[in-house]
Amino acid sequence: MNTANLQLKGLIMAMASICDAIVEKELLTRAEIDAALSNAQKAVEEDDDHELSGANLAAILFPIRVLQLAGDAGRKGEGATFSDYAKLVGKLG
Repeated sequence: MNTANLQLKGLIMAMASICDAIVEKELLTRAEIDAALSNAQKAVEEDDDHELSGANLAAILFPIRVLQLAGDAGRKGEGATFSDYAKLVGKLG
């Protein structure tokens, strides 16, 4: 696997843990974090400055979607591995 992919995998999972800590410290709610991630997704999807292929758009949205899934899992008191989240993102299309 490409080293950059491994670094991104680690970064995404670190961010998921940071989001959990933010919720545990009651700095933000899961809903507020989800709203921020939704805003990020919307900004990417509405960016007209760059014409991206579907594959490139999916690649940009991938970490946002993983963090959203991790938030959903945290809300339910569940956890998953990066591979589990990646499979779920793949099923979302």
